[in-house]
Amino acid sequence: MRLLVTNDDGINSVFLHELVHALQAAGHVLAIAAPKREQSWVGAGKSRHRAVHCELVDRGFDCPTWIVDGTPSDCVNIALAHLLPTLADRPEFSSQDASPDLIDGVVSGINVGLNASLGFILASGTIAGAWEGALHGLPAVAFSQDMSTALYDRLKANGFRPDPALYAILKISARHAAALTPQLLNATPLRSFTVHNINFPVAIRPDSEVRRTVPARVIVPGLFSPAADDGTHTFVFSHGEEMSVEDALTDRAAVAAGYISHTTLDYRKLGSA
Repeated sequence: MRLLVTNDDGINSVFLHELVHALQAAGHVLAIAAPKREQSWVGAGKSRHRAVHCELVDRGFDCPTWIVDGTPSDCVNIALAHLLPTLADRPEFSSQDASPDLIDGVVSGINVGLNASLGFILASGTIAGAWEGALHGLPAVAFSQDMSTALYDRLKANGFRPDPALYAILKISARHAAALTPQLLNATPLRSFTVHNINFPVAIRPDSEVRRTVPARVIVPGLFSPAADDGTHTFVFSHGEEMSVEDALTDRAAVAAGYISHTTLDYRKLGSA
């Protein structure tokens, strides 16, 4: 498949790099448009009040790669309208199956940490990058990697370079992502306003099962500290308080049990009677 790849952790994220390598190893043709800086928790925000700079760079991926000084939604929106059309004369993008479209779908991730439950899904820049593809009528998938607090603390202390244990987890997850991508995108009609949200467990294995899930319902209050002397409030991460969901496996429960969680986010159902 011909894929546009983005993320919200930025162009320097090893999690993005491993996804790219796995997709290429599986034979997919890629173009990358990723944020210049981390854009976690920005949701589907767009940079309305300033100009957004894009730069074509060589990061050793052997595919067209742009750094975008904006949000994941900016990346996908600008790439689809202005960056990808510059590839129309490249045979790997222009001649596949004689299709007039340059790409077959949008892939976002792999995110550092879970994007499970309603509160996190709606705030996620990773899912927003995929959603921007869906807004353009394309099938889209978002991938996220759960990790323990200890793994995350070590990752952060090491400048977000995975240690051997996390690197092994990431490689397995990336291979799963490369296998799932064509299955999910080929099964998704154009203009269906659908995003596939995939969360990988810490205890990922090459043979880990995929389970269909629904978003957990989580109340997430008080994400900022009390005011400091200068009147500022500082963001404080919280997993929130999960409410029970009857007769359905939630994304959080699936990941905690060691399964790969697959939630289909069909935005056409918003506001349905």
